[in-house]
Formats: sequence, C-alpha cells, structure tokens
Amino acid sequence: MNVLMLAPEPFFQPRGTPISVYFRLRALSDLGHKVDLITYPLGRDVEFPGLRIRRVPNALGLRKIKIGPSWPKIPLDAMMAARTGGALAARRYDVVFSHEEAAFFGIALAGLFGVPHIYDMHSSLPQQLSNFEFSRSALLKRIFTGLEDAVLKRSRSVIVICKDLHDYVVGKGFGGKAVFLQNFMDFNDFADAPADPESVAAIRRETAPGGEKIIFYAGNFEPYQGIPLLIEAMARVKEKAVLLILGGSREDHEAAGKRAGELGAAGRIRFVEKVPPQDVSRYLAAADVLVSPRVSGTNTPLKIYSFLKSGKPMVATRLYTHSQVLSDEIAVLAPAEPAAFAAGLDFALASGEAKARAAEAKRRADAEWIYPRYLEKITLALDKAVGRSG
Repeated sequence: MNVLMLAPEPFFQPRGTPISVYFRLRALSDLGHKVDLITYPLGRDVEFPGLRIRRVPNALGLRKIKIGPSWPKIPLDAMMAARTGGALAARRYDVVFSHEEAAFFGIALAGLFGVPHIYDMHSSLPQQLSNFEFSRSALLKRIFTGLEDAVLKRSRSVIVICKDLHDYVVGKGFGGKAVFLQNFMDFNDFADAPADPESVAAIRRETAPGGEKIIFYAGNFEPYQGIPLLIEAMARVKEKAVLLILGGSREDHEAAGKRAGELGAAGRIRFVEKVPPQDVSRYLAAADVLVSPRVSGTNTPLKIYSFLKSGKPMVATRLYTHSQVLSDEIAVLAPAEPAAFAAGLDFALASGEAKARAAEAKRRADAEWIYPRYLEKITLALDKAVGRSG
C-alpha cells in the first residue's frame, strides 16, 4: 500500500511516541508498504525501504518541543494540515495513518479525499491535558473529548496500545475497530549482539565504585513519572544501593539532586543525560533492579516491556498504569508512597523471590512479545482500514 503517515512530534528523538512511530515505520517497510511521513521539523532522519520523510518548515525557529501538549504545537500542526492536504491532492494514497492529535485534521482530510483513516491512539487526548498539567479548563477538555469522539467514529481502524485504551474504545462503542497493539518493541530486539561486557562493567565501576547495587530509572521528569516519590523512597532504602537516573535535562537533575540533598541521599543518586536508544541495553545490563515509579495516568509505560525482557527484578507502583500488564508473579508492586516503595526496593534488591519473578517475566515476554506478532497486528489494522477484515 501507499501510506500517508502523520506524526505530530519531533521525529526521530528517543522518547515515547517517536519510538512507537519508529517501529510502526519499520513494520510497514518490512511488510513491503511505501510510506510518506509528514512530521515536525526537529529530529533525526531514519532510513527504511519505501520511506520518505517530509518535514514542515521550522518557521518559529524552535530548538526543542516539550513532551505532551504545548502552544508551539498549534502552528506546527496547522502547517502539517496544509502539507497533508497538498500530499493528498498530489498523490493517491491507500490509507491515512494518523498519530495523536494529527487525527483531528487527518480524519477530515482523509474524508475529503475519500481515503480510509487509521487512528494510532497512544493516549486519550483529553486525559493528556491533566497528565501534563497543560490545562484544567473543563471547556477545553470537552472540546478535546468531542474531537476524539469524532475521530473514533470516522476512523476505519483504531490502534490502542494498552488495555485501558482498549476498554475506553470498547466503552465508546467502537470495539470492532480496535486493534490492541502493545508497544513492546525496542531497539535491543534487533541488536546483533548483547551489550559488550566491558562497557557494562565500566558503567558499574563508574556508578557504584563501592560495590553498591544499582537501581535504574530511565525516562523523563514529567510530573506523572513520580520522580519525587522515587527520590524520597531512595532516601529510605536500607540496602547498600545507588540510584542511576537516565534521562531528563540538566535542570531536572539539579532540582532532583537538590531534593536528594535535603533528604540526605545526594551521595546515593547518579544522573546521566539522554543516550542513543541502542545504548540503553548497557545500562539495563549493569543494573540490579529496575524501577517505574509512575504516580498518575493509565497508559502502560513503554519501558515496562524492555524491563520485562531484561530478566532483572522490577519495582513499580501498584497503579493501573502498571497492573494492566504487571502482577505480583512477575514484578514487585508497591504503593505509591515513599516508605512502602522503599520497602519494595529493599525486597527487590535482597530477595531471591524477586529474581524468580524476573525470570518468569522474561520467559513470558520472550514467548508473547515478538516481532512476528507485531507485524500481524499492523497488518490487521491496515486490513480493517481498507475493508479486508471485520
């Protein structure tokens, strides 16, 4: 097929939705489809057979686009809409494949040109307004809800990435359109070899020179991620351990380091800014315990799947964002409260039971979350869109 994909984010950058977009593109290419990708001006080009990237101009001179809703996205999305209309007028496409809020104009333009539409629903857009503390306006939330309902109604196929979103779409009456595709792919799935032992040992020497065990967090510092909870819990951990945080900005690190100092835990926390996605495997291999301290939201974090595949004990908050995938059989789930979360970390660091759960998690992940299954789900989404599947 000829696919017109709309991705309203910096692509490629190593963060949530752009990583999902990367693997959608890889799968479409491996399946033999041709894709024109319309996206933001920022990001690094990637190359796949049949892929052409068409960026809107950086008329605002932006150097960074924050995660989640933001005002600079409005003119960027307007330029994307204009570029989308031009693309549809110039070439025949078999399907329009929209990510996130690009579906608001993608569905209208696809309808105007008589092209089937796929909505890749990475989250509920009204919920994003509160998750990212963008706006508390009830009116704005109602507008976003109405727009989202219209997209669900008029799309032929809807990709949902977690059980919560699947249940949401079913509850809206559109379950027949839904394709449940968890974002379980990561760059290590295509690595030619495991992480180099010497580079892993170097990380351990640098991070834990006193032979401490390493607790590893990877991700951004958005409020829903629970970094304050993690810092406060780390100050209460009894085992000999350090916390290695990968991700965030220098300003994020300074603020977190200051709070750790107030709690007397500054010497137990190490910070590393972003690294290429393929390098994350070295940090996973160096860690003893992996952690996801999210305190709000309902989407399953992408990192959860990489963590499960690693075979390392994982500690996560006992909230639906995690429990729709995790259970006490494969992870250590703890209340989102500092003392209780610290107890979970101590258990994971010292308990043979935690290691047994991690081994079971890896066994299940290796059996269930494999690339051929991912390709099947992408194919199903396309088939639903063009009427080849119920």
